[in-house]
Amino acid sequence: MLNQFSRTQLLYGKEAMDKLANSRVAVFGIGGVGGFTVEALVRSGVGAVDLIDDDKVCLTNINRQLFATRKTVGKYKVDVAEERMLEINPNVKIKTYKTFYTPKTSSEFDFSDYDYVVDAIDSVTGKIELVMKANECGTPIISSMGAGNKIDPSKFEVSDIYKTSVCPLARVMRYELRKRGIKKLKVVYSKEKPITPIDDMTISCRTNCICPPGTARKCTERRQVPGSTAFVPSVVGLIIAGEIINDLTGIKR
Repeated sequence: MLNQFSRTQLLYGKEAMDKLANSRVAVFGIGGVGGFTVEALVRSGVGAVDLIDDDKVCLTNINRQLFATRKTVGKYKVDVAEERMLEINPNVKIKTYKTFYTPKTSSEFDFSDYDYVVDAIDSVTGKIELVMKANECGTPIISSMGAGNKIDPSKFEVSDIYKTSVCPLARVMRYELRKRGIKKLKVVYSKEKPITPIDDMTISCRTNCICPPGTARKCTERRQVPGSTAFVPSVVGLIIAGEIINDLTGIKR
């Protein structure tokens, strides 16, 4: 029967589509990378998605985040994402958590419930905890090594964390995961050297903070507010989604 996933089924077949419909994926971080990952997963027929992010849409998110528009500024990202996903597929099962993932909040999640986990968060502590928890349960996980301060989307590639180079975040993750005995981790990273953002206080969040009221963690708390584009985080998010779809269906390229 013709449906919204018919074109995908022409490539993957009915058995693969049934696998996707019965799969549950957790996406931690619904920002520039995670937002595009969620959208691609739902448009591909994944039947259940957990959305984890405590942040609200900010005006400065509009340049790169799929769910960020003038209309959604000030709303929780997971709420906006849920509404959009249900418009795409009314049958998708969405579970939202307004949670900042850390070792202290990790007990809220049972990783054995997931068929795949997406790490699209910024905190190194949180990323390490995600990898450790997924590893304990034997749940596949893919991690974004960061899209900030990059302008060449063609440089991103899929690799094991221990085969990465140049990327500062990947270097830190390699060191920390090796200490913890983690032997492998699928990541999306770039060999492009990060650009140092222009120090222009007339457009800086540090002097012109517009975070919505009630924002628990403002970007001004960062050591450096990263620059970003519309076309880099989206590419990373779509690469991640593609890896998940192919892994869940067993499609070999």
